[in-house]
Amino acid sequence: MDKQTLLLQGNKINRRGFAAALAGAGALVTGARDARAAGKNSATEIVTLGKTGVKTSRLAQGTGWTGGGRSSAHTRLGVKEFTKLVRHSLDSGVRFMDTADLYGAHPYLRTALDGVSRDNYNFLSKLWPRTEYWNHASGGATEEVNRFRKELNTDVIEICLIHCMLNSHWTDEYKRIRDELNEEKSKGTVKAVGVSCHDFGALEVACNDPWTDVVLARINNVGKSASMDGTPEEVGALLKTARSKGKAVIGMKIFGNGKLTKPDQMDASLAYVFGNKLVDAITVGMMSPEQVDDTIARVNKAVKA
Repeated sequence: MDKQTLLLQGNKINRRGFAAALAGAGALVTGARDARAAGKNSATEIVTLGKTGVKTSRLAQGTGWTGGGRSSAHTRLGVKEFTKLVRHSLDSGVRFMDTADLYGAHPYLRTALDGVSRDNYNFLSKLWPRTEYWNHASGGATEEVNRFRKELNTDVIEICLIHCMLNSHWTDEYKRIRDELNEEKSKGTVKAVGVSCHDFGALEVACNDPWTDVVLARINNVGKSASMDGTPEEVGALLKTARSKGKAVIGMKIFGNGKLTKPDQMDASLAYVFGNKLVDAITVGMMSPEQVDDTIARVNKAVKA
């Protein structure tokens, strides 16, 4: 039996049991976080993502650094350190959990969030639409969403995206997935749908297509050499279009997928992204409590400027 299955089986909590636990262990995290309420124009300010109705912190805790094949640098921390990281993010006011089937982080998040009130965090997860050595894609979304909900021990996934769009034909290529995600929205198991993009044409379609509620886009102040799909000006123009249409835009690769590591580079990217009002929120794959603290401080500086 693999490690993920053991984690899932070892952390089964029925809905009634989960609700009953909220008054107990969850109060430990909630109390600490409430004592440090999010201020206006901060990383942890609760913002509404476009017209989705989803309200969450401006900064998301990523869980997929160097992710692939249901593994990532985050899961390779091990359950204990992963839990410590997520709990620190929660205590610091980060209520947005960015994950994906590709990263293998669902059972880790389930364990890390055990006993925390469901009102205190939001999920963004991603469905990998292609069959690979590590998965067998159903061709739709219902099977995957139901599995994700079990793995995360939740009735609702706030945002579910089709992961890693590589061309401008994805609306036709993944029509069944889009249709089934619409069905999940109608049932209330998913609140908002969209795509993550790794291609300029795919991003252009996502920013204009009526189906898309949420666009997860690679954006920083450098461009293609820092893992973007075009120049900052080209990508920025698309993101402004998306926001003008009421779509939620979440920025990723703010630090160029690890290419922008110097303090002045990080600050310049954040200043560009927030100064030009290109996003509703950002996700950063913070790997330690110290990185969480540092990122919050840098985002606070950028959004207050």
